[in-house]
Amino acid sequence: MPCYNEELTIGQLVRDFKQVLPDADIYVYDNASSDKTAERAKEAGAIVCHEARRGKGNVIRRMFSDIEADIYVMADGDGTYDPKDAPRLIDLLKEQKLAMVVGRRANIAADAGRKGHAFGNRIFNTTFRWMFTSGFSDIFSGYRVFSRRFVKSFPALAAGFETETEISVHALTLKLPVAEHEVSYATRPDGSESKLSTFGDGFRILRAFFLLMKEVRPLQFFSILGGLSLLLSLYFGVPVIIEYFMTDLVTFIPRWVACVGMLILSLMMFVCGLILDSLARFRIEQKLLAYLATPSKTPS
Repeated sequence: MPCYNEELTIGQLVRDFKQVLPDADIYVYDNASSDKTAERAKEAGAIVCHEARRGKGNVIRRMFSDIEADIYVMADGDGTYDPKDAPRLIDLLKEQKLAMVVGRRANIAADAGRKGHAFGNRIFNTTFRWMFTSGFSDIFSGYRVFSRRFVKSFPALAAGFETETEISVHALTLKLPVAEHEVSYATRPDGSESKLSTFGDGFRILRAFFLLMKEVRPLQFFSILGGLSLLLSLYFGVPVIIEYFMTDLVTFIPRWVACVGMLILSLMMFVCGLILDSLARFRIEQKLLAYLATPSKTPS
């Protein structure tokens, strides 16, 4: 459980997870909290670790690197997820031999009491399905179960809340076996505040969408840019061509220069997309080989 200033909820959450998963080791990663999150987690019986660099992505990178296990259950420390859902998520992972199970949040419209977050969730989930594929309906869920193979082959590069997007794109790009299962989702208790900035983190997530699309679907990404350049070329060039056929003269020289420039840029974008698409395919093959090379220890 990654945590930043969650002293109000983390103690009871640890106790609840220990009750439903008595054989599990409960890790709490304190992300430089300024309250007593670490103390409360330790009192409840958790193994407390620390990550000084702020950001959920930094914590997840550290957790995946440090912890050795057969099955990993990840949940936020804010008390919005119900530990009682964990056994069913684990059973689903084991029964279907999956790489990841995502806890699809019920009543997500409430989004822990913040309507701006709920609206953002709908917009970003729709955008994600358009830019990538329709493999997930809740890409920002913090309640997930992973196989050892997934955790030890996932190149966690994101620093903040965009890490869930990176996880989802990684699974879909490699065509890994994944599933979603509905889980309970509650509002935060009084006195607990969300660490997610509606506009700041929303902008970073949107930027991550485009960067990830450039990395894993470069042909589509640069084809869109090339198409926009081609439209601009036509906008500048069509009046010039019409004038030439009607008068045998070209007087709009600046428009013609802009037309040719946009046309060249469009062709360059398309060629870049073709070259980078081959490189992206090679990177995907290497990631998949790393995934397959990781020993699978998921118990049957």
